[in-house]
Amino acid sequence: MSGPLLAPDERLSRALVRSVPDAVTERLSDLGNVPVAVPALALAIAYAVRRGNRLGALAAGLAMALVPALVVPLKLWTARPGPLEPWAAGYFPSGHTATAAVAYVGAALLLRPYTRSPWPLAAALLLTGATAAGLILRGWHWPLDVLASLLLCTPLLLAVGQAVRRGVRGRL
Repeated sequence: MSGPLLAPDERLSRALVRSVPDAVTERLSDLGNVPVAVPALALAIAYAVRRGNRLGALAAGLAMALVPALVVPLKLWTARPGPLEPWAAGYFPSGHTATAAVAYVGAALLLRPYTRSPWPLAAALLLTGATAAGLILRGWHWPLDVLASLLLCTPLLLAVGQAVRRGVRGRL
């Protein structure tokens, strides 16, 4: 692999990996596991359906279903090795980061119409950021793997936000 961003990405990764104890970074990266993140979204989907926002709930569910459909082909296509496992491939983009972003931010978007507080979005960004930091600091992903996932999920989350707004307006 080559490119103008790879050398700075590798330098940054080398400076950060294992700068925090593994026990901490492993727990942070676990926030992006499907059994951890997806139930948070499922609860928000159920709440949105109960409140009558089926369109927003459907969009959030579809966004989560699209995560592996987008991430897996890119992993296969790029076959980028990992920071600590140069013999392995498939690290770009980060599936854990994508799962965390869509699950937590998607849940916050579903809850936003029903609360005047910024806490759901703040919590979602904190959980997504913690996942990303854990993955980089533990050495399971390069910084660009994580950034690519966040950029990949942005259109999905914009669509969820738009569907949530339409779904709420349809109920008024």
